[in-house]
Amino acid sequence: MYHLSLSGSHYEMGVQRGKIFQECQMSFPLQLDAFQLEHGRQSEEILRRYFPEVCEEIRGVSDTVGAGYLQFASWMLCMGCCMYNLEQNIPAEVRGCTAFAYEKRGRLIYGRNNDLPPYLREGSKSEIYAPQDGNRFYITTSSFINGEEGLNEHGLAVAMTFVMTDLEKIRAGWNSCFIVRYLLEKADRTQQAVSMLCDLPVASNCNILLADKSGNMVVVECTPTMKKIREAEAFHNGRIVCTVNSFISDEMQPYDDANGNDYDSRKRYRVVMDSFASGQIREDYVDTTKQLLQGKYGFMCQYDHEPDFETVWSSVFDLGSLEIYRAEGDPRKKKFVRDSRLLGSRKKY
Repeated sequence: MYHLSLSGSHYEMGVQRGKIFQECQMSFPLQLDAFQLEHGRQSEEILRRYFPEVCEEIRGVSDTVGAGYLQFASWMLCMGCCMYNLEQNIPAEVRGCTAFAYEKRGRLIYGRNNDLPPYLREGSKSEIYAPQDGNRFYITTSSFINGEEGLNEHGLAVAMTFVMTDLEKIRAGWNSCFIVRYLLEKADRTQQAVSMLCDLPVASNCNILLADKSGNMVVVECTPTMKKIREAEAFHNGRIVCTVNSFISDEMQPYDDANGNDYDSRKRYRVVMDSFASGQIREDYVDTTKQLLQGKYGFMCQYDHEPDFETVWSSVFDLGSLEIYRAEGDPRKKKFVRDSRLLGSRKKY
């Protein structure tokens, strides 16, 4: 996993990243078909309407590496949405992942397993962003510029999980990973993030988990045509919300097109919820959250029967202290290491 720190204007941050790509002699397989190119073109217009700064960051990368901006942006906007010709394109569609947040006795803890094809493990990144006119935040990603999860300086955690969408139902709009990036940079609490999210045109099915240090936490279940806010559930002396790769709300389940091909999504959800309902989460919250992610309370990361799928990283965030703990690989085999970069000042790195 790469550890990066970026600061300055968005275009400058894109140039910084582009230079790193040049040094690494990175190539980008931008083979998009007509559907993907048109989806990307229309989605870029929508992205630019709401978040022009990130479009300038993409342009900073594309200018530096010598790629066409619109094709490059289209490729990024197809990720996790309609990147179905996977032999020529990376990253693969994200169909794993379990994320949850809970409040107990005033502590606000977030946990996640990020489950992907193993070839994406080495290229994954944990990054600190200090944009010129936005929140300072931490983001973890198997891509770049966008991400699967993060925590900002206000103690707001944002995370996505993929839900399969039939190709005919996909619409121009935001993919889930750009939603994560946008809300981390622009919002400072859950209520504000929900309001911002509800205004966004969403391209395909996804779940967006939001939790802040005040204890406000929800999952927004999203399709291209509707959104459903799912509130946290009560347990012993606390509350929890969890998201996997399916919709939990009864009215949203008909929109899930996975047909069960979701890496035991429901089983992972029940393990998380039952662990809290049974009182197994003890007072040493960070340690027991790590144990839950390691599969010590039931199936979470044990993809031993899947030759091309595994947990490529695990995260625990303490929303109050902004402390981050990350295992870079299968959490049964890799230690969680404390990352304190978000605790630093807002000055340039």
